[in-house]
Amino acid sequence: MARIAGVNIPNHQHVGIALTAIYGIGRSSSKNICKSVGIETDKKIKDLSEEQIDQLRDHIARLR
Repeated sequence: MARIAGVNIPNHQHVGIALTAIYGIGRSSSKNICKSVGIETDKKIKDLSEEQIDQLRDHIARLR
């Protein structure tokens, strides 16, 4: 289970949906985050590499 912005993200969800578990991130914000990091929204969290998860963490941290 990935932990981003203090929230446990379920491994079985697609990235575009999973990021909405974080307070303040909706579907459109999630799509924009994935687009700027270069990750497809239909990829599952469990299929991401540690580097990609770190990129998501860094990008979301910059938004806050």
